[in-house]
Amino acid sequence: MNKVTFDSDGVTLTGNLFLPEGIERAPGVVVAGTWTSVKELMADRYAQRLAERGYAAMSFDFCGFGESGGEPRDVENPARKVRDIHHAVSFLAAHPAVDGDRLGALGICAAAMYMADNAAHDPRVKSLALVAPWLHDAAICEVAYGGAEAVAEKIKIGREARSRYDETGEIDYVPVVSATDPRAAMPYEIDFYLNPARGGIPAWPNRFAVMAWPDWLTYDSIALAPQIKQPTLLVHSEDAAIPDGARRFLTGLAGTREIHWTQGTQFDFYDQEPQVTLSVDSVAGHFRRTL
Repeated sequence: MNKVTFDSDGVTLTGNLFLPEGIERAPGVVVAGTWTSVKELMADRYAQRLAERGYAAMSFDFCGFGESGGEPRDVENPARKVRDIHHAVSFLAAHPAVDGDRLGALGICAAAMYMADNAAHDPRVKSLALVAPWLHDAAICEVAYGGAEAVAEKIKIGREARSRYDETGEIDYVPVVSATDPRAAMPYEIDFYLNPARGGIPAWPNRFAVMAWPDWLTYDSIALAPQIKQPTLLVHSEDAAIPDGARRFLTGLAGTREIHWTQGTQFDFYDQEPQVTLSVDSVAGHFRRTL
């Protein structure tokens, strides 16, 4: 693993580049994970496993997250994350250990939306893979967040928080995950995020900027599908997050598409077996066929 840095719209981002042994110029893959995540949560795990299978795979921290620069911190901004992915692809394409003509993208959970968005506009990405993909539009957000009124309320408080930030520079944060705080972005007992042996690590501060709600809840990833011509693989489970979004996205894709249905909860795909190995093997096989 090599620590790397690259520029994204004037901000220095930090990544981990995992290189395979014995391959002079390997096909490259950009890897990213869940919303609010840092690379250590799950992207590193997938990137390392892909390197073991012959790929130059890079995980990285988005602008304002983890080891990367950028302000404000820990704000889930889909448009900014898509730009960061574009610049990550540029870095990987120019790296001497990477075959810049054979580039893939892997998105886990929410990063499926962002990788898909970049792929729709970036022909350098030749193949797309999405694991336990969270793919939403307005209708899915209403189902996921308790109905139209609940979504409207989150958008309202998000806009109010944004106004406070613009006026004072102060950011309203709530926990990403909490079993006791109803304001949390995910007000549930989720072992992956709360367990220090899994995702509850010091590098991840478990905080969600309230002003991020409007951009998140109005983001339409399902509409991207007809713009994606690259061969695309989805690995998902009926017991994981919003499988209906995956089905609708898959149906709309313009290029060749495949979905591998398996077993497991959403969080199993982040760090549990057999879900991680099954997913990595499926993704590696997809890239072998399409890169």
